[in-house]
Amino acid sequence: MPTKQEAFKSSMLRGLLRLLPLLIMGILTLLTFWLVQKSTPPEKSTIEQVRLHEPDYTITNGALSTLNELGNTKYRILGSKVIHYDDDATIDITTPRMRLFQVEKPPVTVKADKGHLDGDLTILDLYDHAEILRPPQAATATQPALLRLLAQSSYFKVLINDDIIQTDKPITLEQGMSVINSTDGGTFNNVEQSMVLIGQVKGRIERLPRGTP
Repeated sequence: MPTKQEAFKSSMLRGLLRLLPLLIMGILTLLTFWLVQKSTPPEKSTIEQVRLHEPDYTITNGALSTLNELGNTKYRILGSKVIHYDDDATIDITTPRMRLFQVEKPPVTVKADKGHLDGDLTILDLYDHAEILRPPQAATATQPALLRLLAQSSYFKVLINDDIIQTDKPITLEQGMSVINSTDGGTFNNVEQSMVLIGQVKGRIERLPRGTP
């Protein structure tokens, strides 16, 4: 007949055998967790995960030009300071000046105090003292004479691919000696080099003296 000590050992052994599967599962769970932690890269901080809108380079007296299919300059953008941002490829420009070129027509200059060019290089927003200037041009064999045109507003949007400049802000248009104001802005078509005003329009239209080219 087994002694009390032998019975106690036997009871302990049976208890351990019953707990053995649980111990094995616990060990496997801990081992799996350790392997996952080892293979997972450390999480970046919130600041590291979000690309900050910070400039990656700045150019003083910078210039950006684009050529047309014939190899001629289609437009040129100049600025006293050009700041490029890495996160969205946008560009801020101080004192931007943009020249738009059309064959057999005078180049048009649009400028302002501040500018913002989108990442696709398709839209140039111009803010503060924005203006469009087309110089006068004498008549040619294929083109009639053109008067000096000056449009001024607080804001212009240049749709570069469409050769369109537009604004929804009040605008003052001077053409020759005529001066016209519009409350709701207008659109300048660089291909036709013409301006259409919208909203309430008023002003004075001066006729050219006879003999003026």
